[in-house]
Amino acid sequence: MTSTKKDPVIVVLQLTGGNDYFNTVIPYNDPLYVDNRPAVGYKLEDIIQVDSELGFAPTMGPVKDLYDQGKVAVIHGAGYANSPRSHFRSMDIWHTCEPDKVGIEGWAGRVARELDPNKENVLTAINFCHCRPSALTVAGVPVAAIADLETYGVLTGIADNTQRARALDLFAKMYSPAVGSGTVTDYLRSTGMEAMIGADIVKVAPERYSSTVEYPNSPIAAHLKDIAQVYLADLGTRIFYTQHASFDTHAGEAGAHPQLWKDVSEGISSFFDDLHAHGEGDNVVMYLFSEFGRRVHDNGSGTDHGAAGVAFAIGDQVKGGMYGEYPSRKVEDLEQGDLVPNYDFRGGYTTLVEDWLGLDAKPIVNGNFEKLGFLKYCLLYTSDAAAERSSVDLGGRRIIK
Repeated sequence: MTSTKKDPVIVVLQLTGGNDYFNTVIPYNDPLYVDNRPAVGYKLEDIIQVDSELGFAPTMGPVKDLYDQGKVAVIHGAGYANSPRSHFRSMDIWHTCEPDKVGIEGWAGRVARELDPNKENVLTAINFCHCRPSALTVAGVPVAAIADLETYGVLTGIADNTQRARALDLFAKMYSPAVGSGTVTDYLRSTGMEAMIGADIVKVAPERYSSTVEYPNSPIAAHLKDIAQVYLADLGTRIFYTQHASFDTHAGEAGAHPQLWKDVSEGISSFFDDLHAHGEGDNVVMYLFSEFGRRVHDNGSGTDHGAAGVAFAIGDQVKGGMYGEYPSRKVEDLEQGDLVPNYDFRGGYTTLVEDWLGLDAKPIVNGNFEKLGFLKYCLLYTSDAAAERSSVDLGGRRIIK
């Protein structure tokens, strides 16, 4: 594989609903884990031990395999101060990097704007889901939204080409300048026209795709397969975004949480197997996050909203291992019964934006935040000139200068 010559790509996998950090990366030797999880805690013999202190949830075997290959970075204590413990507000904070006010621009949308300032490729960023996250929302930045690649398009239900052409013409007029002015109409006008262009371009991906890898039957596996198809079609997409839900396990967590991570783990494994089977993938970094973790003590059936969470970076160019410190589980160190974040989530984004994509992260994440060295291959951002970039192996071997 020679992807050091290719543009770096990120795949963001959002674990929607508040993933239970304490039941995902488990301090299995800590008696406080057993004490606090009488109803939903995993048995010691079922936990996949990673080291002498921490283990993964029992259904995370495929992630553990990647971890053993040195391709998974576990980022502890991710979050921000004074968590509101609200899905909507917390997700908005992660999406816009604005914990102190309501943001109007998403970090990933800002990245897309920097990567393609002249909008030369309407597929620079693609969201694979039924809903578009605010992380990708920036006025004037085109983002294709694909729920199912096989049926994606604009007015594709019209079989006759002539009728579809007429319908598309009417659709285009809906977004013409005659509609009016203002932020909303400007946004709809531009994205509506770009959706039509993107639909016609991306339809080639399934036509070009052939694979021997069998993906499991789950929604997240289907989205990751669609991402693989578009990536392998070489359409110039730099940001892929998708999500899996719902990790909001107030009740029934003992059954729901293992299944959620089974689906995610198997989907991720199949995705990278697919890329590798095509001799591709080492210019891809996947980043997983959730809007918050969950309460340390269970509620008898599940867990309530918490604060600190865990993020993951996965890929061939990831320097695997544990990053940061697991927050204290001692009762006197908790806030409202929750693990306290000790790593600002914007530092993870900064690592991706500067060291992987080679951009200045400050205007994207709204400030300076601690980076983590979880990447082997690195595009070092230099403030002297945006185009002046050095690519080096973080282990010391220079790749490109």
